[in-house]
Amino acid sequence: MDNIYLDNAASTPISPEVIEVMLKSMQSNKGNPSSIHSTGRIAKAKLEMARKNIASTINALPSEIIFTSGGTEADNLAIQTATCGLKVKRIITAKTEHHAVLNTIDFLKKNKNIEIDYLELNNDGSIDLNHLIKLLSSNSVKTLVSLMHVNNETGTLLNIDKVAKICRENNAFFHSDTTQSLGYYDLDVKELGIDFLVCSAHKFHGPKGIGFLYIKQGLSIQPLMFGGNQERGIRPGTENIHSILGLEKALLDANSNRLNIFNYVLNLKNNFIELLNKSKLNYSINGSLEDSSPAILNISFQMKKDQSMILFNMDLLGISISGGSACTSGSNIGSHVLKAIKTPMDQPAIRFSFSKMNTIEELKKTVKT
Repeated sequence: MDNIYLDNAASTPISPEVIEVMLKSMQSNKGNPSSIHSTGRIAKAKLEMARKNIASTINALPSEIIFTSGGTEADNLAIQTATCGLKVKRIITAKTEHHAVLNTIDFLKKNKNIEIDYLELNNDGSIDLNHLIKLLSSNSVKTLVSLMHVNNETGTLLNIDKVAKICRENNAFFHSDTTQSLGYYDLDVKELGIDFLVCSAHKFHGPKGIGFLYIKQGLSIQPLMFGGNQERGIRPGTENIHSILGLEKALLDANSNRLNIFNYVLNLKNNFIELLNKSKLNYSINGSLEDSSPAILNISFQMKKDQSMILFNMDLLGISISGGSACTSGSNIGSHVLKAIKTPMDQPAIRFSFSKMNTIEELKKTVKT
């Protein structure tokens, strides 16, 4: 029985092209990029070319790209160092953010006396931008706004252009976790005027354990760790060059074929909804459908079934789906995102997330099952 994988918001399969690049790197790049001999210099050249190519996809300078282990580390680095190097005293965010943001902010509130404001949400889970304007205009304290571009559980899309403009007009720093969106949306950091942007390769068919943080040129940033001078001293430690080259390949592939991938995955999502409508299943969609990622669909089913047993039984039948973020797997407290948008918690909620590697036939089998 072939497995049907519909949990791409948690992690996408690595593409064969990325595996080929990484395997070649493992075979040929023996040196440490910090070594001064020719073998080290070859590795360093590969590293810096990857940084340059990755920066070009978001219209950044190569020096503005800091490689990390992924989105969680990048979120921590952006938020924690903003309170040190940038002297931020207040953070504005939403209760629907990823725990990489929420738990970091909670730590800073308890240990650094940072003021926290949570934004009001519209009925579909989108951010109330009027509330953001009100909060920023009513207080002149140095502020960081931290809002994700695409919600990882519901797929609800943030109007990142408008939020960036509001932040610029009110002299606030803006950090956005774009891990769920970089593979599908064209983001220009110069046009946005954004201060921090986060990427994780395994969300668009790259390897796990590698990502980057974009830091706007001129910002004073303090490291979380200490050691060597790698990554401008902001992220010391020998660079994971094989995974960085995998990240480069995955992002360049996504960037060069973005519109076709976007339309293909959106067609999968629309077909899935049509199949559900033709079935005898009663359901409601959580979050926004109109302003949402093509790759994520969160559904509450109107049935007397336990969510964990649905996931377990579907898994036994070869279908991988999720009840929410993989980072909270095993938790019995329910989705903090669905609670924040006032979704009835007595109905099983399932997240289906799609990628370019899925097919319509897989969706038909899933709905039937």
